[in-house]
Amino acid sequence: MAIPDYQTLMLPVLRLSAERPSQVREITEQISHHFGLSAEERRHELPSGKGVTVIHSRVGWAKTYLKQAGLIAQPRRGVVEATESGRALLATGITAISNTILERYPGFLAFKERSRPEADPADGTGATAIPAAPAPAIAAPALAAAPEELIDSAAAEHHAELRGDLLTRLRQSDPAFFERVVVDVMLAMGYGGTHRDAGQRLGRSGDGGVDGVISEDRLGLDRIYLQAKRLAAENTVGRPMVQAFVGALHGQSAHKGVFIATSSFSRDALDYVRGLGNMRVILIDGAMLAALMIDHDVGVRIQRTVTLKRLDLDYFEDDAA
Repeated sequence: MAIPDYQTLMLPVLRLSAERPSQVREITEQISHHFGLSAEERRHELPSGKGVTVIHSRVGWAKTYLKQAGLIAQPRRGVVEATESGRALLATGITAISNTILERYPGFLAFKERSRPEADPADGTGATAIPAAPAPAIAAPALAAAPEELIDSAAAEHHAELRGDLLTRLRQSDPAFFERVVVDVMLAMGYGGTHRDAGQRLGRSGDGGVDGVISEDRLGLDRIYLQAKRLAAENTVGRPMVQAFVGALHGQSAHKGVFIATSSFSRDALDYVRGLGNMRVILIDGAMLAALMIDHDVGVRIQRTVTLKRLDLDYFEDDAA
């Protein structure tokens, strides 16, 4: 089954914390078992990585919201237990808890108020001088994802749009410029050293069927030959084109090559390079090329950085003792 959203988890988190003081990781394990999550679902991590699983994140946010409403407390680090208010709510026989239910409690309303962007007092109008993103997961009770996931999802959506924009520009670019982009990406990934020392755009008559060559390392102990094809999205690269590139590599006595295209590769082409034996040829399609450009800051620049912070429990450990 799908991993339950954090609001669905609020009631089981409260029930388990009412049975006895429990550690969050223990509650996460019990909830995973209760909902019949598979091993893969239990290991599934947030898009941002960092080793945080989706189920652990959602249990954590359910705990956070219940705590803000005063329904659970944390008597010591990593341990939660239901408060009198939490037990009273369970005693009503409630069958589900959502943000709308939590809005009955002053503590949660105060939490929502604190989460809103503050107006700049120097602005004099009461308006926010620097727009800040609202906290939609608090205000919208129907959302399935936790705030952390919403940020990851928004970033993924933005990157998908950026990848599309990059591919559009690449397909409209001059062939010589596109070949330079290919070398730039390889250099940005750590191959070779500089354009002068490591990357050389061949792309001229008599180039032997390759568009570029780059040192695999800064010492130039081995070389990687490049093929760059600027194609429309519908022009799939088939086996014959890849086979011609492999033939060009043989002509250069090369055994490593990278074929980069702004379209996709056919199944026959992919299967062909897998069976090349000692020769190593990597196929990079348009989607992967755009992703590599974003990851290595080629043709893009950082617009803004958002830093997420959370409570440092170690800092308060002495106080708890």
